[in-house]
Amino acid sequence: MKSIQRRLSLGLISVMVIVGLVLAQTSLWLFEMGLQRYLESGLRNDSENLLVALVRGPMGVQLDEQRLSPAYQRPFSGHYFRIDFADTHWRSRSLWDQELPQLPQAGLKGNLQLGPEGQQLLVLRSDYKRFGQSISISVAQDYTPVRESFRLMRQIGLVLGLAALLLILLLQRVTVRRALRPLETARNQIAQLQQGQRSQLDTQVPVELEPLVAQINHLLAHTEDSLKRSRNALGNLGHALKTPLAVLLSVASSEQLKDHPQLSKLLREQLEQVQQRLNRELNRARLAGETLPGALFDCDGELPGLLATLNMIHGEHLDLSYRVPPGLQLPWDREDLLELLGNLLDNACKWADEEIVLSISETPEGFRLVVEDDGPGIPESQRDQVFSRGTRLDEQTDGHGLGLGIVRDIVEVWGGVLLLQESELGGLKVVVDLPRRH
Repeated sequence: MKSIQRRLSLGLISVMVIVGLVLAQTSLWLFEMGLQRYLESGLRNDSENLLVALVRGPMGVQLDEQRLSPAYQRPFSGHYFRIDFADTHWRSRSLWDQELPQLPQAGLKGNLQLGPEGQQLLVLRSDYKRFGQSISISVAQDYTPVRESFRLMRQIGLVLGLAALLLILLLQRVTVRRALRPLETARNQIAQLQQGQRSQLDTQVPVELEPLVAQINHLLAHTEDSLKRSRNALGNLGHALKTPLAVLLSVASSEQLKDHPQLSKLLREQLEQVQQRLNRELNRARLAGETLPGALFDCDGELPGLLATLNMIHGEHLDLSYRVPPGLQLPWDREDLLELLGNLLDNACKWADEEIVLSISETPEGFRLVVEDDGPGIPESQRDQVFSRGTRLDEQTDGHGLGLGIVRDIVEVWGGVLLLQESELGGLKVVVDLPRRH
């Protein structure tokens, strides 16, 4: 959600800055062009007044100074003129010792000319015919105050624009946060689903999210219903097969097959393997119990019940203990970890003499699960055989490794490593290194 807000904020800032600069520059340019047109009208009026001030005198054409504006008499007043005719020219006293540059052609000079005392001038040249002579009159006005006003307006506009931008961003952030609040709530609820803290998403959402939430809830309900039906079917099948298996085992050991000892032995071995596999699947269903989909594995809450169940299955003579940091929660699905630990501990219980120890610790790379027993162990030369393809020692009754095939498959899917070592207790030590999940 933060990335969405960040992208929206950056996008809004970019658009507003670009649009704001374009509008501000265009507005200033249009305003300046309009102001120059207004000043041009005033300069043209001054030029016509100067033309009227030209009179015929004893010495020819003369300039009647009484008709001139006082601004042309005051030095560097900001108002200047230059009159060119024949081979001479006149200029206003306001220029003092400066010269007003003559424009090459009639019209308003868009580029400001450098005037006296560094003033920037707006100059208009007009050509006339007077007393049979060609006369060129250039009038100028100091444009510096206008430029200073523009600069001040630009600074004030920049400050106001930044203030407006900050205000809009603040309002946009509040608006976007309120608009995305339902998505944030849905994200938190999905995280709770992953942790097994809820089974459905709340349906009180905006209209735009209703189809999505309805589909997710439908999928969750369908998945949970499928899991329940699978567990019930497994339990019903197991209980339904227990009686026929018991009858077949009884027949295999009956007097009727005494004359066929090899057949009797073969039937008993195969039926006992089926019975063990059936009992194991029923125990797995009993260990899983009823839980929400996606529930994580809480060691403090799950391990005591798991060890107590295994004690009931394999006998109270076994000493099952565990060493786990308090409050440790493994970031994997509860049922998957129950299956993994259940197979490892079931294997240890089958071959242990008295003691089984489960250790779970956190490492820099992830988590380490260790199961040790004081049983006969597996010779080092035969340990690779446990995981070789085509050899399913987990389905044999005459060897170590019951359930290790399932454990291996789970560990490989999670990207972990499964090792068989010799335990300090004298039996087998199974080490499972699992990488950290994000």
